[in-house]
Amino acid sequence: MTIEEKDKTYVAPTYARFPVRLVRGEGAHVWDADGNRYIDLGSGIGVNIFGYADGEWADAVYAQMKKIAHASNLYYTDPCVQLAEALAVRTGLKKAFFCNSGAEANECAIKTARKWGAEHKGAEYYNIVTLVNGFHGRTLAALAATGQAEYHKDFLPLTPGFVYAEAEDADALERVVTEHKCAAIMLETIQGEGGVIPLSDKFVRAAADIAKRHDLLLIVDEVQTGAGRTGKFYSYMHYGVQPDIVTSAKGLGGGLPIGAVLFGGRTEGVLTPGTHGSTFGGNPAVCAGALNVVGRLTDAFLADVTRKGDFLMSELEDAAGVKSVTGRGLMIGILPERPAGDVLADLRREGVLALKAKDKVRLLPPLNIPDGDLVAAAEIIKKVCAK
Repeated sequence: MTIEEKDKTYVAPTYARFPVRLVRGEGAHVWDADGNRYIDLGSGIGVNIFGYADGEWADAVYAQMKKIAHASNLYYTDPCVQLAEALAVRTGLKKAFFCNSGAEANECAIKTARKWGAEHKGAEYYNIVTLVNGFHGRTLAALAATGQAEYHKDFLPLTPGFVYAEAEDADALERVVTEHKCAAIMLETIQGEGGVIPLSDKFVRAAADIAKRHDLLLIVDEVQTGAGRTGKFYSYMHYGVQPDIVTSAKGLGGGLPIGAVLFGGRTEGVLTPGTHGSTFGGNPAVCAGALNVVGRLTDAFLADVTRKGDFLMSELEDAAGVKSVTGRGLMIGILPERPAGDVLADLRREGVLALKAKDKVRLLPPLNIPDGDLVAAAEIIKKVCAK
């Protein structure tokens, strides 16, 4: 059997795979089994932020693997502690919990908010307000936090304790907060799976103000927007707010699975021994790779991410066949006149890999993508959209 046939035979059918079998990559390029080369503007859904086969990142991971690849969290390991310190220094937050994915990070944030609410406001203050069109993961509580009915329909009843408010309507958000006994407000600054829709400065600041006035926690889901994706270390830094909890994953690991939950002063002591844990969380080899990622996201590097994003958006905004372009940094959504799925198929035939978010083509290229590849990809996107 071919790999494709074996996939259908042995792998659970949870993915609508593109008809491409990837076999190797280098930088922003990846090759399929037939020898075709592509410019990858998806980077593993925002994971491979330094592209494929990045030597410096791989060396950091391999060096740790030759020492201790895994250890139980019953013991101290250097990379775990060093990564927590590096994240605290970069964010001003106090402590970190490590897990394996964005959904797990959001589950931890939800647990923390509920425990904090019970301890500080009363047992009935367990509700978490999230935004319509948001996305927070596919585990049951993270799914309930996701404000999109299409993800809910096969998994009812949902985990209780979540209420939804419309984005960009601060009055509606405050009404929800006052009508329910709430512990936290949870949001993405750019609704990624919801169509790459950035929240306005005014709304994010209003949400932070509402959380403060009503004694709620502010949780920012940075799973897709974090680790430099928007031109800041974390995207909330564009807004001048300081969350109580930040969740992170995807690009933080640079290519290996990691989730992180960062706690501010009000939440740093909520979780105590026995209240939460993870067998693989804080894995030394994964944390060594993440340390390499964090160390390379310098101010100069992040400024270059902004420059590249501005270039790409300016190239595409007025292009033929493009209705609109949204996003920030190198997290970009293109609304084409043709169906997004057709555009993606044509892009593959032209040697560019991209993603979809609702009715948009979504771009999450490696943050260090060379200018030449970015220019070439932009020309192909314009050509395909103009068909």
